[in-house]
Amino acid sequence: MSSASSSSGPSSPASSTTLIDPTSPSLGTLSLKDITDEDRATAAELKKLANTAFGANAFAEAAKLYGQAIEKNPLDSTLFCNRAYTRMKMEENGYAIADATRAIELDPKYVKAYYRRALCQLSIIKPQLALADLKMVVKLDPSNKLGRAQLEATQKLIKRMQFEAAIEMGEEESSIARCQEVIKDGGCEIDRNYTGPMLEVVPPSDPSSTQIKYKITQKFVDEMIDYYRNGKALPRRIIWEIVLGVHSIIVNEPSMVEVALDEGVTCDIIGDTHGQFYDLLSLLELTGPPSETHCLLFNGDFVDRGSWSVEVVMTLFAYKWLYPHRVLLNRGNHETKDMNKVYGFEGEVKHKHGEMTYKAGEEAFPLATLLCPTLPPSPLKKGEKQPILSPEGRKRYFVTHGGLFSRDGVTLDEIKKIPRHGKQPGNEGLMCELLWTDPQEAPGRGPSKRGVGIGFGPDVTRNWCELNGVTAIYRSHEVRQGGYAIEHDGLCITVFSAPNYCDSVGNKGAYVRIDSKGDTLYKTFDAVPHPPMKPMAYASGMMGLM
Repeated sequence: MSSASSSSGPSSPASSTTLIDPTSPSLGTLSLKDITDEDRATAAELKKLANTAFGANAFAEAAKLYGQAIEKNPLDSTLFCNRAYTRMKMEENGYAIADATRAIELDPKYVKAYYRRALCQLSIIKPQLALADLKMVVKLDPSNKLGRAQLEATQKLIKRMQFEAAIEMGEEESSIARCQEVIKDGGCEIDRNYTGPMLEVVPPSDPSSTQIKYKITQKFVDEMIDYYRNGKALPRRIIWEIVLGVHSIIVNEPSMVEVALDEGVTCDIIGDTHGQFYDLLSLLELTGPPSETHCLLFNGDFVDRGSWSVEVVMTLFAYKWLYPHRVLLNRGNHETKDMNKVYGFEGEVKHKHGEMTYKAGEEAFPLATLLCPTLPPSPLKKGEKQPILSPEGRKRYFVTHGGLFSRDGVTLDEIKKIPRHGKQPGNEGLMCELLWTDPQEAPGRGPSKRGVGIGFGPDVTRNWCELNGVTAIYRSHEVRQGGYAIEHDGLCITVFSAPNYCDSVGNKGAYVRIDSKGDTLYKTFDAVPHPPMKPMAYASGMMGLM
């Protein structure tokens, strides 16, 4: 089921999550006698309301109510610990760490606070910090089976990351090259008994050649999607051929791809899909498939958390190979090695297709896309503001997974030239910020609620758009209950396309259609049933997060 609204000032179905100030009353100036019985009673009632909201997956409301309770009784460590858990559910791990730390300051033996802080550190790939907290959990409560199991899983994760980093330093040949060699040597043939979808064989230019080459067709993509829908798996050779075909395209794309939307051409911007394959199929029924007149722009976080990440990414890859200039794949913060180790994609690929397949699929996707409608904008309607236009007097939209930067003056040319091949985003710099940052309501810049990147305010957004002649920024990266949110005076729009995220949040999904005049249409949709498999079924070292 879907719904739509036009671009003439569409109201956002869900405003951005209100950030709750992570600071609380100073503990150094308070004592128990400063808190009245009435304050304690009010805090207890607010806590009950917050617990009820949490149970209904209304996490933003729960965090707000816990905050109100803290104002009444800032010496109650359970309020901070509960709000930390709520913020974890909202993926505000930076704020959650601050809350758990405050709970520990109030009660240094609070096992649950150490445990939750450890999970937050794991969530932002800081396992060494998590290790210290998990050791404290086991020290304070030696019989805590969950804490001990998480400690052992985290120790194994650290060792594996260190071992693989050492191995990678000694590797000279790329995984793509190794796959090509294995195919050339005949080491990855398709089983003769396989009867599923087949790529089309390309006649060899050299009659004496014995190596089989393939090309993709619409017929194959349609059959592959049905094959996946029915729970079946493609042979490794076909997976490799698709990955190699997409690699040959992506490796030649700049870090910011520019796409002209000529007359009659539309583009749908699709946010996080996170391995939710059956919701992706429902979405594609709404958008329609890509074609020469219809682009699909997938704005990162194709994988992790959902347990059909292989099916999602292979569907996107197949379409990209078939329509290289009409399917756009922006990198998200989950298209990174460390995130994939923790949140499930690495384990899923290795389980379904082996380690070499996983390494071959580690693509250096572009970091952003600039959508450039080529026709003059539609006349302004009553009450509409004059949009920011390109130097040519056209609308254009900057699409990236996270958001803007920790410094002023970053230009489109600078983004286009970011060196990305063979690189991970790290914790700072332009690549990291494009993948990780979030908008905030306050002006200027602030610390990240996630613990990675920054928050950027409406003035930062306007200044950047005016500097670069950009009409608006489209980004993803965050759940929005209504599927999308229009923020920063219409200049920053968040689009999230994984409905009922992780089978628990209850949000809608959304996508945005842009035409050759730069007009926009927002559409939302609901989650659909899927086979009985839990999110993060293949995750490593994150057992306590689910």
